[in-house]
Amino acid sequence: MSNVDNQANGYSLGQILLAVFAGIVGIVAFVVIVAKIFGVTDPVEVDEPVAVVAKLEENIKPVAVVEVAEEVSGEPVGKSGAEVVKAVCSMCHAAGLMNAPKIGDSAQWAPRIAQGYETLVKHAIEGIRTMPARGGNPALTDEEVASAVAEMANASGAKFTAPAPKAAPAKAAEVAPVVAEPAKAAEPAKATDLVAAAAASAPAVAGKSGEEVYKSVCLMCHAAGLMNAPKFGDKAQWAPRIAQGYDTLVSHAVKGIRTMPAKGGNPALSDAEVAAAVKHMANAAGAGF
Repeated sequence: MSNVDNQANGYSLGQILLAVFAGIVGIVAFVVIVAKIFGVTDPVEVDEPVAVVAKLEENIKPVAVVEVAEEVSGEPVGKSGAEVVKAVCSMCHAAGLMNAPKIGDSAQWAPRIAQGYETLVKHAIEGIRTMPARGGNPALTDEEVASAVAEMANASGAKFTAPAPKAAPAKAAEVAPVVAEPAKAAEPAKATDLVAAAAASAPAVAGKSGEEVYKSVCLMCHAAGLMNAPKFGDKAQWAPRIAQGYDTLVSHAVKGIRTMPAKGGNPALSDAEVAAAVKHMANAAGAGF
């Protein structure tokens, strides 16, 4: 008994502390190893606050976005002869106004057809006697005028070949070239069809301004003073008419008076469009309508 006590009493304080420390280290090491095995110490991912991310994206967002428009290539296709006749020529050639040969009247067209296609086209482009250049529509191309001449002449007995409308050229990189068979010449429209279309005249686009109506309809007579029409901008000729009042002038223009046909020969125009054209012409001559 005395031997055991003596052995226990033989441990120094340093040895006891070292043993305690080693025990603690062992326990900690054991806990760490177990935690590693079961993934307890894996780092926890923390999501960034939504508000912070949204604010950051808002701050770095571009001020503006530039969109480049797609390139459009090619020229627009020209109007056909029938379209030009319906929109422009029919105003006089449907009813024979200002000695214009009526569409489909072979007797009236015969001496003109005898002059040849080139001569008729030249007269139509440059104007002759009471017919203004290009039928009063300077926007028409030479090809469109030539097509209209062939359309009317062929409907009255000629056999002219109208120039083909210019088509938009295809891109070489996108469209493979195709050799097409020669196109057959279009058959001339029947006189009855052209006269019927001319009677209806060209439908006016709703809401045309007075200037647009003047350029497409009234200019034919009022630009040069044909059939005693007061010339555009001539104050002396317009003064007595302006004195009649705006309502009277509009009534005359809508219903027609003396040599001026109702609505300038275009029944598709609305009363409001005719009134706008009257105001445009009268104001250009000093009225205050």
